[in-house]
Order: sequence, then C-alpha cells, then structure tokens
Amino acid sequence: MRIAKEDVDIKMEIPGAVIRQRTDFGDATGFGKISGEYFSLSAGVDTTPLFQGLERNLCQCPHWGFVLRGQLTTTDVNGVQETVNANDLFYWPPGHNVKVDADADIVMFSPQREHSHVINHMIEMVKS
Repeated sequence: MRIAKEDVDIKMEIPGAVIRQRTDFGDATGFGKISGEYFSLSAGVDTTPLFQGLERNLCQCPHWGFVLRGQLTTTDVNGVQETVNANDLFYWPPGHNVKVDADADIVMFSPQREHSHVINHMIEMVKS
C-alpha cells in the first residue's frame, strides 16, 4: 500500500499547521520493539538475490515508511508490483522484494527482531 501526501486526508488545518492522517495503515499487532531505519540506495539495487534462502525467497518483515527521494518498486509473492516515489508513505507487508528504480533515500519503521534477521541474512549473502 502506498499513498501520496496529497491523498492523505487533512484532519486539521490551522495557520502554520496541516495535520494529515491515514488510518488503518498496516497492523503491528503482535510485534515487539520497532526499529527506525534510514536507507540510501542506488538505482539498480535489487534485493532478489539477497533474499535467496529466506522463506519463499522474500523479505517476511513488514515495513512502514516514507520516500524522501527516488523511486522503488516492490514485487509481492503473487508477482504484483507497486511503485513508490518521493513524498509517498508506504506499507510493505511481509512477502516482498524491492528494486530501486532511481537513487533513493527512505525512512522505514520495522519490527526489530524480524528485520534484523533479514539484514543479517543479506550481510551473509554479500560475504559469500
């Protein structure tokens, strides 16, 4: 799920402040600690080979985030693709790969235990 800033409902607007809110933007039920993450990624980066060996060869961790710049495309377990761009909020459910279409900086919030497992797996894949 992704949503552009202008598509997030304005809940309150006063001089000097605009508050937008998208409710039901993913579900963190049952997850413990959350990590905040900042990724800088170059165009052409593709997680597909890095996720080999994970369940279904996909990242099984959900992520909630914001694209500061660039463009990324996710592919889910069913082959469905979704592209996020600068200023988009996004939710990536478990079961995805990511390809960077244009140099990107993103901020993500992820369940710490699950995403640490994925990051450690990627580190091992790069070493081998």
